[in-house]
Amino acid sequence: MNTEIVMAINTTWVVVAAAMVLLMEGGFSLLEAGLVRTKNAVNVTMKIFVDLTLGALAFFLVGFGVLFGPDSGGWVSFDFWGASQHLSLSMDLPLPAYVLFQLGFAIAVISIISGVVAERMTFKAYIIIAVLVAALIYPISGHWVWNADGWLAQLGMKDFAGSAVIHAMGGWAAFAFSKVLGARRGRFNSDGSVNVFAPSNIPLASAGTFILWFGWFGFNAGSTLSAMDSSLATIALNTALAASGGGASAMLYTMFRYGKADPSMTMNGALAGLVAVTAGCAYVGSHSAILIGLVAGILVIAGTLAIDKLKVDDPVGAVAVHGVNGLFGTIAVGLFDVKEGLFTTGATHLLMVQAFGVVIVSVWGFAASYGLAKLLQAVGWLRVTAAEEEEGLDMALHGIPAYNDLERFSDQPTMERGFSAGYVSAELVSD
Repeated sequence: MNTEIVMAINTTWVVVAAAMVLLMEGGFSLLEAGLVRTKNAVNVTMKIFVDLTLGALAFFLVGFGVLFGPDSGGWVSFDFWGASQHLSLSMDLPLPAYVLFQLGFAIAVISIISGVVAERMTFKAYIIIAVLVAALIYPISGHWVWNADGWLAQLGMKDFAGSAVIHAMGGWAAFAFSKVLGARRGRFNSDGSVNVFAPSNIPLASAGTFILWFGWFGFNAGSTLSAMDSSLATIALNTALAASGGGASAMLYTMFRYGKADPSMTMNGALAGLVAVTAGCAYVGSHSAILIGLVAGILVIAGTLAIDKLKVDDPVGAVAVHGVNGLFGTIAVGLFDVKEGLFTTGATHLLMVQAFGVVIVSVWGFAASYGLAKLLQAVGWLRVTAAEEEEGLDMALHGIPAYNDLERFSDQPTMERGFSAGYVSAELVSD
């Protein structure tokens, strides 16, 4: 086929896939807003806008060069121009399309952190975290795996669309931030028991899950970078099957174990299946994808309970979804890969490489984030005051509630000031 036609078709496919990945931010926003308390729903949405704005710019200006630039030791680079030259010679795809696609991946990493630190982190701390994760923390470990010069890539590690690079790294980074940040007030009792905080809107969270599920087809199948790739349909099918398996096992487990099918666990089970199959969607068979999803759905429940026992507060369950199942999914490639998997060929080399690689990436994410969190804590920027937490971050940090409260705001002017949302904070109307 004519080279220009191939380039045009690939460009269209990757730009559409990138748009699907970016649409996942809407999914993150709805999921998190639905699972946190009503008084913090605006704040989690605003953090997603931080990801899409400052995080995106940080990755474009710095992170892309760190991730894909050439180097001499397999560790790190800061050369955007070198990355551009190197990649443009090896793809039937315009570089801007690839940069756009990778931009969506970087933003997704930050959004994993957003939900875990919800309801008690300062907005300025989150801005700093988003910028540094997108510019350095994510690209450095991503370089090791996805750059041809990276030392884990040289070992033969396989991570097709990011179970390790995106999800394990992001999940354990989020764990570190939450650990230093501390739990929400009243979350844990002195005897270790957990107080359940009612989510604001389960249907809203489910809508977010559906959007994430849809966007994941761009995430995984888009990573072919070619509409001509014969594995594209298999990758998409494996993605769907793993999500279904994860949602099914989580739903059935909670129904038979606790007597009620739990909505939030069902949603997180489906997302866990998606996370777990992301590394191997191009390397495993469809029956293996189902099994990976089924295991992921159980792991997300076990992981959530274990994290609660550690008294690490995760309002949306993202550490279990992304951290735990990012680990499992990366290792699962070493078990189910059709060419090198332990269960398919009896070979052990890939399994050892996968286990080693995902542990290294996870430890890096945790250590770098723990250090950053401690620094922010030391300067007093990490956590909101007790009064702000009690009031809710929507009003304390943004001056606007998520939902209409006529009693509270009936005496305040709205549309005449041009605010389309219909609400402004007391500070803004006091003049």
